[in-house]
Amino acid sequence: MTHINAHAETSRLERGRRALAEIDGEAGHRVIAALADIAPDFANYVFEFPFGDIYSRPGLDLRSREIATIAALAALGNAQPQLKVHIEAGLNVGLSRREITEVMIQMAVYAGFPAALNGLFAAKEVFAARDLAA
Repeated sequence: MTHINAHAETSRLERGRRALAEIDGEAGHRVIAALADIAPDFANYVFEFPFGDIYSRPGLDLRSREIATIAALAALGNAQPQLKVHIEAGLNVGLSRREITEVMIQMAVYAGFPAALNGLFAAKEVFAARDLAA
């Protein structure tokens, strides 16, 4: 799928739930479940805004959106849990391990070597966990 139809006759919440399931799969649901006892309303915000509104827009396919997200999270340098979730999402929407690795290497130019190294190590952990689960 290239994008979730933002114009369908569904609520932002429902669109967001579908998009999260398609993009992040189990990793995304673990994040939402972890919010249940501390901020259940925040889980709805995650469904509605990033997934119901932004990821559901036409204009970029899900692969492109995940490349941008992975790059941004790697560049931040302080979002390892979210980076790992989106590395998983990238794999879920068809990115190869090599493409994800190249994104991290590219970050050395714009975000510095520490951010690129941290991104590569996060990717290595996600890839290893996937290999164990296979």
